[in-house]
Amino acid sequence: MTFEVDEEILQDFLVEAGEILELLSEQLVELENNPDDTELLNAIFRGFHTVKGGAGFLSLNELVETCHGAENVFDCLRQKQRNVDAPLMDIILAALDVINEQFNALQTGSIANPAPPELVQQLSQLSKPASEDQSVTPEVTVVAKATSINDITENEYNALLDELHVESGSNIKASEVKSENVEISEDDFEALLDELHGVGKSLQNAITKPVIDSDEISDDEFESLLDELHGSGSHAVSKSTSNEVSASSDEISDDEFESLLDELHGIGKREQNTVQVNEPVVGKKSSIKETLQPIINEEKRIAQPKKVAKIKVEPTVRVDTAILDEIMNMVGELVLVRNRLVSLETTADNEEISRAVANLDIVTGDLQGSVMKTRMQPIKKVFGKFPRVVRDLARTLGKDIRLELIGEETDLDKKLVEALADPLVHLVRNAVDHGIEMPDVRVQSGKDKQGHVLLSASQEGDHILLVIEDDGAGMDANLLKSIAIKKGILDQDSADRMSDKDAFSLIFAPGFSTKVEISDISGRGVGMDVVKTGITKLNGTISIDSTMGKGTRLEIKVPLTLAILPTLMIVVAKQTFALPLTNVNEIFHLDLEKTNLINGKRSIVIRGKAIPLFYLSDWLAPQQPPVEKGKGVGHVVIVQLGVQQVALVVDALLGQEEVVIKALDKLLSGTPGMAGATITSDGGIALILDLQSLLKHYT
Repeated sequence: MTFEVDEEILQDFLVEAGEILELLSEQLVELENNPDDTELLNAIFRGFHTVKGGAGFLSLNELVETCHGAENVFDCLRQKQRNVDAPLMDIILAALDVINEQFNALQTGSIANPAPPELVQQLSQLSKPASEDQSVTPEVTVVAKATSINDITENEYNALLDELHVESGSNIKASEVKSENVEISEDDFEALLDELHGVGKSLQNAITKPVIDSDEISDDEFESLLDELHGSGSHAVSKSTSNEVSASSDEISDDEFESLLDELHGIGKREQNTVQVNEPVVGKKSSIKETLQPIINEEKRIAQPKKVAKIKVEPTVRVDTAILDEIMNMVGELVLVRNRLVSLETTADNEEISRAVANLDIVTGDLQGSVMKTRMQPIKKVFGKFPRVVRDLARTLGKDIRLELIGEETDLDKKLVEALADPLVHLVRNAVDHGIEMPDVRVQSGKDKQGHVLLSASQEGDHILLVIEDDGAGMDANLLKSIAIKKGILDQDSADRMSDKDAFSLIFAPGFSTKVEISDISGRGVGMDVVKTGITKLNGTISIDSTMGKGTRLEIKVPLTLAILPTLMIVVAKQTFALPLTNVNEIFHLDLEKTNLINGKRSIVIRGKAIPLFYLSDWLAPQQPPVEKGKGVGHVVIVQLGVQQVALVVDALLGQEEVVIKALDKLLSGTPGMAGATITSDGGIALILDLQSLLKHYT
């Protein structure tokens, strides 16, 4: 096999196994909550089995060993020999962690470490029936490891015959028969068949030519016996087969007896090897019938015709994301050309050109939407990890928490899916650790002892709304203010004027934490600051609301895609700039003489709320003659940054426009307040503003 073929097979395995392992994490937690879900149990078993099979084909022995151990445990659960409980799931989830580590090592091309010996031992123990957890020596003579008649050794075969003779009252033991030429008498053979098929003594009277003077059975006698068992012309054994069994001798050997059983049941060795023998009951001597009955039942089951469901295969093509990015970039350029033509068409007095431009506008929009769909992924790829996160944290903290997921099929840009993973993990861990109370505390306050955390996603226009909500203790605004004052984040005067909702946003301040003790879960004061920074980089916003004793709700809004950005085009000092539309709350004309000065800072009052007012020309065009403040009528844009609102005065408003973000040159990279550049519909260049960075630098 060539290296190219090996590499292709490996890539297919990485894709398939990666999807299975992502799903297993969610399925295992769901199974713990619904232990009687047989379909889910079988799905998990198949998941481990599929990964093991692919790893075995690629000779990934470490991965095979761990998957095989987990697969055996679920095989035991399927046979109702064990029950699903929290300790068992702890071990299975630990095994899944090891499998993920081994899988990640394969992805990075490094050497995978074998599973820890103690984990392998735990999986081995769990793969056995629960009755074997106590070490009791069974008083049985039949070896239970034999999985089929083909696997029975000579000693085990002799032991079976000894059992037969003890029950029938015979004084002859099979162990006394020479191993190289095992003979079987008519009575012995008949008794054995009785045990196999439950045929009674009445069969003796039906045999047309019984042997009286010999302990051996001839060809004709054997054939007659089979005719009596199955009827003349039975499909199970033909006359030619019978002649082949004892053509050279009147005695029947081990191999001939095994072949006979194959013919009797119509199965081959490969099928027999799959037959499972149940463990004998401890302390009770098993009869040959009790030992062989599971084999007979399984063989009958295998012989039954099975209905194979038709699987609908959906044609798919795996495409490198770099190619999709390149296509998206070209579509972005096409959008810019479309915008330019639409702008020119308004000045042209030609009906045919207008129709052509209108058609181009429609086709470009459809093409843009289709290409964007190729980059879309369901947010379930992020949500899928949270059942495990909540389950592990709840077990660690001694809490009882139910996680509810809504809108897992909501699609958004692949880069957004990847970028949202870390911020959402911070928020969910924070809800579990800070939000949900201990069960006894919840009961005392009249709540259900089981806490509830909601994680939902939905599309609203060109944005995605993410909600993280809990029914915990809520947040104390006064406590947050006092902590902020102690840490120097806020002064007393500002705290007195701050509303409760604004106080909740203090948790996003760098270094802010309400946790007294630092643990591996939270308390270092970096999580929520990281969340806000990450969401802002995605051109998103985050808001928070809370009620004491009721719970907390966080809302995150992010654009559907990062490639094409809806903006509000503005003019400042004769230069065009683009404001991300996701940050814009409202626009209006304002008599600037109605502004107020509070602590030396200019502000306006909108619907009873004071909002700080800034002139963008002071930051973006400081070399221009200063604008006289507080006079005339100005265009004011109210922008939202988290829970904070800011009013910006601009010189002119050009309208809404979709732009393609272009990275700044190295000379301009890092300029405060600039996220990139774009080409406008009139062919000019506009800088795209990063409002978070702009306010942080200048205020």
